[in-house]
Amino acid sequence: MWHIYQFPLCPFSRKVRLLMSEKGLAYELRTAWPWKDGELLHQLNPAGRTPILRDEEKDVTLSDSRAICEYFEETVDRAPLISGTSAQRAEQRRLIALFDENFFGDVAAPLLSEKMIKRLSGASPVASALRDAMKLGHDYLDYIDYLIDHRPWLAGPTMTLADLTAAAHISVADYLSGLDWSSHKQAHGWYMVIKSRPSFGPLLKERMDVIQPPRHYPDVDL
Repeated sequence: MWHIYQFPLCPFSRKVRLLMSEKGLAYELRTAWPWKDGELLHQLNPAGRTPILRDEEKDVTLSDSRAICEYFEETVDRAPLISGTSAQRAEQRRLIALFDENFFGDVAAPLLSEKMIKRLSGASPVASALRDAMKLGHDYLDYIDYLIDHRPWLAGPTMTLADLTAAAHISVADYLSGLDWSSHKQAHGWYMVIKSRPSFGPLLKERMDVIQPPRHYPDVDL
């Protein structure tokens, strides 16, 4: 049995959990806070970051969400999530990197820092940092609008890991009230389809004690 070391609003852990659920892989959660459980995490992953997967019976430890997802793509035949031609797979990986690196750095990470981590430490959020993150979130939703205007899914004709990656990061920003969906019909429709999948249900039920999501967060109705 795989154990996932993660915390509820880690978008990288969410991505891995979505992929494993889509592939029908069982796992159990182990809560680990990077800012509190650093020693444990560094023992399992020199980078000290979540997610970390550990199978005690097989004595296998995996870390880094992209490496983990590629591992399961290579070892589990069912429900491929990086697929198609070489060009299509390259596009999927480009979008995975865009959300793992750019969206996280521009939107999800500042929101997590200002709205969650600072609250845990008793510090006050910086309003300008929140405004900047929300403005950039609007720009990324604009880009999703553009992609969905030209494709059924973000990277092409089928749902791929690019969609799950983007939705994982967006779900964290949405939990933290960092996105305004009002002028993003295409992005909102795409997200609601992803959000209504059975793999997404457990994520929508999880809560952080220090901050609750907006009322619309668990809603799966278009």
